[in-house]
Amino acid sequence: MRVSVAIAFVAVAASPLAAQTAIPPKAEQITAAVLPLPEELRAGARVLGYDAAGKFVTLREGKGMICLAQYPKEERFHVSCYHESLEPFMARGRELRAAGTTGEQVDTVRYAEAKSGKLKLPSGPAALYQLFGGTLDAAAGTVTGARRLYVVYIPYATGASTGLPEKPRGNDPWIMSPGTPKAHIMFTPSM
Repeated sequence: MRVSVAIAFVAVAASPLAAQTAIPPKAEQITAAVLPLPEELRAGARVLGYDAAGKFVTLREGKGMICLAQYPKEERFHVSCYHESLEPFMARGRELRAAGTTGEQVDTVRYAEAKSGKLKLPSGPAALYQLFGGTLDAAAGTVTGARRLYVVYIPYATGASTGLPEKPRGNDPWIMSPGTPKAHIMFTPSM
């Protein structure tokens, strides 16, 4: 279950939201968006979120990490941050979904574009941090009861190239989507 949440969130469509959706203030979105990151990475992270009209925009410039604010239509708390080298891959997913591409077709397009060289992938490992579920206390800038997910993207990695299993096994790290542009190591937060 954790896996599907990770992939779905970072690819939220960039289309404006309905007028009736309450958009949290910019400062609140930024505070919540950076919570998955280690504290030393929070202040410098770029944050993407929503303006008052519900348009997906840059809320704060930054370098190194990119954090996505809570999607206002999402009922469950969910924020995600990833290394800036993943942005072309993540942005392309958002763009495709906004254009109406759905399901596995999003990855079919991205994989073909990566193979052709049109879509730039990270040249080395790239981290993704995520928090989902739980309860956000916007005033305090904290979340309680949320689950953490840690992922390290290594495009085209396999079990053979890393020495890791390609299927989950207890709390061991493993490679998800092996041999593809979005191959990544899944880590259990209790490690």
